[in-house]
Amino acid sequence: MNKFYTLLLTLSIGTTISYAASKTLTHTIKSGDSLYQIALKNNTTVEQIRKANKMKEGEKLKLGKTLAIPAKTKLAKAEKAKPTKKETSSKKVASSKKTVSKKKVALSKKTDLKKKVASKKTTPPQKIAKKSSNKKIASKSNSKKIVKTAAAKPVSHTIKKGDSLYAIAKKHHTTVAAVRKANGMKATEKLKLGRVLKMPQDVQSKNVLAKASAKKKKTTIAHMQKTVADKKLVASIAKLDTISLEKAEVKKDKKPSLSTILFGAKKSKVAKSDSGIGTEKCVRITSLAKKKLGKRYVLGATGGRNTFDCSGLTTYVYKQNGIKLPRRAIAQSKIGKRISKKDLRKGDLVFFDTSRSRRGYVNHVGIYIGNNKFIHASSAKRKVIISSLNEPFYRNRLTGARRLES
Repeated sequence: MNKFYTLLLTLSIGTTISYAASKTLTHTIKSGDSLYQIALKNNTTVEQIRKANKMKEGEKLKLGKTLAIPAKTKLAKAEKAKPTKKETSSKKVASSKKTVSKKKVALSKKTDLKKKVASKKTTPPQKIAKKSSNKKIASKSNSKKIVKTAAAKPVSHTIKKGDSLYAIAKKHHTTVAAVRKANGMKATEKLKLGRVLKMPQDVQSKNVLAKASAKKKKTTIAHMQKTVADKKLVASIAKLDTISLEKAEVKKDKKPSLSTILFGAKKSKVAKSDSGIGTEKCVRITSLAKKKLGKRYVLGATGGRNTFDCSGLTTYVYKQNGIKLPRRAIAQSKIGKRISKKDLRKGDLVFFDTSRSRRGYVNHVGIYIGNNKFIHASSAKRKVIISSLNEPFYRNRLTGARRLES
């Protein structure tokens, strides 16, 4: 009979143990939670919670994690009411362990309170550890001065009509070089409408951009000053457009007098007569002039290295045939006999006003070679050429002709 009761007792104990084991609760970790508080709240121990969740000693709690909490059973209460010798001894061991664990918890609480007072924030130990580590990293980075520029913030820009890399860079407070680098662009690459560019934002880019804009401003001012100077020069040239380039020629040793420019040089003693040059000499003059066809035009040249300007060619050719001419075209137009266009013959000089305003001021000269043609050193063609008096340009600019004597 005793055996029967003992069997029933063991069966009931087994069922209650299995029921207790199967019955569990759950707890979601919140800010400020600790294993001790969770165990105390759910009438269990820290060790049982660790065992139920397979947690290691020293493992930190993670916010939002769900823990399985083993519930307290009726069997445990019954065992507390009627403890055996073995249970009493185990209880003593457990109580001693609990006291030790309570002391540890109290110590940990004290340390936590100290940390809370120091930081003046009611944050969980995990967050405090995180912040302290961040502060250490920040202090290291500041002491080493590794971070020179802020981290790049990716900002996009869609290319529109009229955009330029400089304008885009200026708008996003960066540089053209940084935009090219961020988008892998080549120096010669053109912008395409609709393309999306990454815009890196740099701490130092404002300073770089300011320097670049200052540099551009300086170059712009210099360019404007140069433009103003050029405009003044153009204006001065426009005022003097009636004066020939030959008039501006000045010899190194001697400058022309004002009377020579305005009234021309004195008439040569050699060319006083109106009888004109003989036929033989006229042929020699025209043939020598033709030998210089294609020779280079140089302002102020009178035959040196086979280079000429218009009055330099006439001076050279006539001098080789024993006739001395004044150096300038305007002075040559005042010697010898004035003749009409219909009376022209070989060897005569023809004069033109090639300026834009065409006021009748002589600034160009050539040698008549017959058939309404003349030979001259052209500044436009940059060489000695033959032209026709019937060409509209020369027909409209012919100011007169002169015949010299031998």
